[in-house]
Amino acid sequence: MTISVPSRMLFIDGQWREPALKKRIPVINPSTEEVVGDIPAATSEDVEIAVDAARRALSRNNGKDWAYAPGATRAKYLRAIATKITERKPLLAKLEAIDCGKPLDEAAWDMDDVAGCFEYYADLAEQLDAKQNAPVTLPMDTFKSYVRKEPIGVVGLISPWNYPLLMATWKVAPALAAGCAAILKPSELASVTCLELADVCREVGLPAGVLNIVTGLGPEAGAPLVTHPHVDKIAFTGSSATGSKVMSAAAQLLKPVSLELGGKSPIVVFEDVDLDKAAEWTLFGCFWTNGQICSATSRLILHESIAAVFLDRLVKWSKNIKISDPLEEGCRLGPVVSGGQYEKILKFISTAKSEGATILCGGDRPKHLKKGFFVEPTIITDVNRSMQIWKEEVFGPVLCVKTFSSEEEAIELANDSPYGLGAAVISNDLERCDRVSRAIHAGIVWINCSQPCFTQAPWGGNKRSGFGRELGEWGLENYLSVKQVTQYISNDPWGWYQSPSKL
Repeated sequence: MTISVPSRMLFIDGQWREPALKKRIPVINPSTEEVVGDIPAATSEDVEIAVDAARRALSRNNGKDWAYAPGATRAKYLRAIATKITERKPLLAKLEAIDCGKPLDEAAWDMDDVAGCFEYYADLAEQLDAKQNAPVTLPMDTFKSYVRKEPIGVVGLISPWNYPLLMATWKVAPALAAGCAAILKPSELASVTCLELADVCREVGLPAGVLNIVTGLGPEAGAPLVTHPHVDKIAFTGSSATGSKVMSAAAQLLKPVSLELGGKSPIVVFEDVDLDKAAEWTLFGCFWTNGQICSATSRLILHESIAAVFLDRLVKWSKNIKISDPLEEGCRLGPVVSGGQYEKILKFISTAKSEGATILCGGDRPKHLKKGFFVEPTIITDVNRSMQIWKEEVFGPVLCVKTFSSEEEAIELANDSPYGLGAAVISNDLERCDRVSRAIHAGIVWINCSQPCFTQAPWGGNKRSGFGRELGEWGLENYLSVKQVTQYISNDPWGWYQSPSKL
């Protein structure tokens, strides 16, 4: 039975709006390769209308309606959104699974995190008022100074397809908490749940223009958003190649950007581990979300003394993963998001083999699935540092393996990447874990686990993995501008120039 997705329009100025060119993009279920609906295809004309709506939302009633309203006012809407997300969780999770292929259990977990993220930033919005006018200690008693934090303005938010609603929320919730007005441009490969968020915002009565959602292709909808002179900041999550283009385009207007980009993250497994616990975390770190995670720990750096027995255990765990339609009960690996991504992953695997690596397990379509963009969980050994599979992000369920003999060598291998988003260290020696976590050049390091993510903790990377941090208080700071206010409080004249009255 074919399951269709709701037919929605663009969400601009609090209303559904047909795209200017009346074009739409098909939605393809990656499990069946069937068209299950479509989404509107916005262009620069639609972006222009959305930016105008956001500008009006900020200035309405001299900003008192939103930008400079009490934090409690904005928090009320964020909490209402969280409540509606929870109410709609079963439907939203199913739509997410159909749209991007992630297992239904994962998608349901995502919806809990979406609601939790809106709740968290509602709390921070309320706390923001108490932090305003923070005094600054000055060396002269003739002045007093304080600092205000104000919304940066209209922000463009460009989100990816691997966590369609959750990673959009990572941007939308703090931007609205800060008092910004936003235009969200989700990936054209998975926009369905973001349009459902628009319906939630309409239902809770979010003021018109505060959040506008324009779906469409990157060059036609994303690029005009980045280059628009009345968009004050861009927050982007996606590939490093596209992130570089975003940064270059924004630089022409000296527009600030925050970028959460790709990765080729290491997981270092030492010789003193519990084999089964380490094996499960290793697989989870790379195969969670069908391997489509920017922070995937897809380079296994394994102590040589346990390599043979650990890899044997890893293969057994891998072959026990249920690969199926994501709506099937117990699914733990669904399809990758698109035919293009499917072909790209298989090309990475074939290149690794041609360069001399060994496909230890997986590497192809699962034999029991004739349709859909499914790739078996794949483990590749006999890898060297010059190979493409060691250096480049695959964004699929593919783990490459290299052994080490000393802690120093493990650290060198872990840092042998132009990326620096995440890393994991597995060892029973916690002092060693601490040393290694300090030595690894990454924005996030997990000890004796891989991939846990919490709204309260900062998320972001170094090097080609981007800059800026999402989540936690750092996520809110992304959308705030710092203003210094200094007042002369002495009754005496300044006295720098001679007064004409005394001549």
